[in-house]
Order: sequence, then C-alpha cells, then structure tokens
Amino acid sequence: MKRETAVVVIPTFNEVGQTEKMIDHLMAKTFPEIKNWECKLLYVDGNSPDGTADLIRKKQKEYENLDLLVEKNKEGIGAAYVKGFRRAMKKHKADLLIEFDSDFQHPPETIPVMLAEIDKGADYVLGSRKIEGGSNPEGWGFKRVFFSEVGGIVARFIMFFPFKSFFQITDPTTGLKASRVKGFVDTMDMDDLYSKKFAYKLEFLYKMVKLGAKIKEIPLKFGLRTAGESKIAPDTAKDIFKIAVLLRWHDPFTRKFLKFGTVGFVGYLVNASTLWFFASFIGLAEWLSWALSTELAIISNFTWNNFWTFKEDQFKEVSKVLGKFLQFNATSAGALLIQTVAGTVLTGIFGSQYRQLLLPFVILFLVLPYNWFMYNKVIWKKK
Repeated sequence: MKRETAVVVIPTFNEVGQTEKMIDHLMAKTFPEIKNWECKLLYVDGNSPDGTADLIRKKQKEYENLDLLVEKNKEGIGAAYVKGFRRAMKKHKADLLIEFDSDFQHPPETIPVMLAEIDKGADYVLGSRKIEGGSNPEGWGFKRVFFSEVGGIVARFIMFFPFKSFFQITDPTTGLKASRVKGFVDTMDMDDLYSKKFAYKLEFLYKMVKLGAKIKEIPLKFGLRTAGESKIAPDTAKDIFKIAVLLRWHDPFTRKFLKFGTVGFVGYLVNASTLWFFASFIGLAEWLSWALSTELAIISNFTWNNFWTFKEDQFKEVSKVLGKFLQFNATSAGALLIQTVAGTVLTGIFGSQYRQLLLPFVILFLVLPYNWFMYNKVIWKKK
C-alpha cells in the first residue's frame, strides 16, 4: 500500500545558524521514526543574504527528500507558506502540509504526534500553548506574553464566538499546524488572502473551520528563539485584529445575522410605537395591545426578511408568498405567545411605567433566538 506524503514546509530568512541543525535532526532522527508516512522537507527562503539558501542546496546533495524554493520577492510569512503549499501539492503530491519553524521553537518530536492524530481521523492538527502540557517560553517578556494571550482570546472571540470553535480552539495564532490537503487546502482560494503576513494563520484557520475540518489540538511547548530573525513584524497585533474582523464581517452567516438583527430592530420600532399607540393613546386592554403590536411587527419582519435577509431563498410567486406568510404567522404564534405572556407578566410585576424597558428585554432574550431558529429551520429552510 502506497504511503501518504507529508511535506514539512519551513519559511526562512537569515537563519543559516539553525537551519543545518534542523535539517539533520529531521532527516536523521524524526523522519526515520515515522513508518506509515513518506516525509519530505521543503524550505521557502526569502533570498536570505546570510547564505541560508546556499546551505540548503549543499544539504540537498546529502538528502534526496529535501527541497528548496527561493522567493524572488519576499512578501511576508503568509505569502511564503502559500508558495510552499503550492509547490508541495504540485511537485510532491502532498497529502498533508505541516507548517513548521527552522529555529527549534517548534519541537521536531511534535511531528509524529500530529501525524498520529491525522491517522486517527483529524483533518487539522494545531499545536497549542494554552492546553495542558503546552507553554510559552520562560524568557518571553511581559509585552510578548500579553500580546500572545490577549491577542489570541480577542481573535477567537471575534472570529468564532459564540459557536463551538470558540471553545474548541485555544491557540488561534499558533504556527505549528498539520493540514489535510484533499477536500481542504486544495479547495481554498489562496490568491486573494487578506494578509500575506503573520495573520494569514487566522484566515487558514477560519477557512478550515468553515470547510468542516475535524480539529485536534496537541500540547506545544514553544521554544525560545536563540538565532535567526523573528518573523513577528511590528504591526502584527494590528494585522491580527484587522484580519479577524474582516473574516467575521465577510462571513455569509454573519451578514445574514446582521440583516436579521436589522430587520428585527425595525420590527421592534414598529412594535414599540404601536404598543404605545394601542395601550397609552387608545387605551386598549394590556393583553390586546401586546398582541396587536406584535402581529404588526410580525408582518414587517416577514416582508423585510423575505426581500432582504433571505434574498437567496426569496419567495416570489404570489401563491408561495401567501402560503409562506400564513406559515410564518403560524410559527410566529410562538413569538406572539412568548411576547404576550412575558410582556403581560413582567408588566404586572414591575409596573406599566417600565413597559418600554421590558419590551427590548423580551425581544432580545426570548423572541429573537426563537425567531432565528424558526426562520432558518422552517420558513426559509434550504432544501
């Protein structure tokens, strides 16, 4: 049976000091211990003036599964990895891509661990400094630790909260990753990345999550750099925040939810104004005022959601619109019941003077979650 191919991709720039040690370690110690994978090592050098590429060429005479790609233009670590991924997939027919450092900050012994997790069914293995067994270097200063810890949490929150990936992924900015190619990396559009620098990591992570990759984290004891140049640019924190926001902003789910929220807010304005009109101006019974104002908001919500929020699933035929409107009203009976009962009860407890304060509370925490579920799973349910 033909073994699958794992290509370890390492970008370098002025790292001649550690590169030879890393090549010898991987080739003589790490790779020979891995029996069920064919492992290859690919360096992507940014045309280092210190002779890193020349050293790698020299070592190529010693190791046949060592490859080198020298960039004509150094565009950033993200661009270097993309070039390496493409070469690994095209030239070496890679089944797995491993992102790695040449300075031993990523321990070579983590490679067999990642491959073992892939063998168990994972599609995307991440080295995490945040789980038990993982750690940051003891020599890091407060500023580096602060950006690592706070930056990671902020990026996670922006990209994934409140979904399970927020709790599942503890170290979104990690540089140690193993990515399955088929069905994942080979489906990605890598020509139009938001960032060609460090924050590319977030975009790849986000895309792997959206593609449904089975994710597994392993402990990473991140080493302290002793030689070479750091790949962390001065504007890295800004870049991470920017890319996290862009990813979430352009996400189709987020766009739809924002539209849903906007429509809901318009419905709230309709609800609030007519509630005041019926209860305070006309003087209808409390329960009737809540019921009528809620129904008017339902009509507003259906109209705007059909023409805007769920535009790709819009009902256009008159018969279909009428049928779905009736169904919408039927499912909205739950919202009507929730809002009428909750509004009446809470008004009875706190007093009618708090009616307009109670309304947004009822809508936000009771009606909105119910409506979002019903709209997606019943009314505009995709076939």
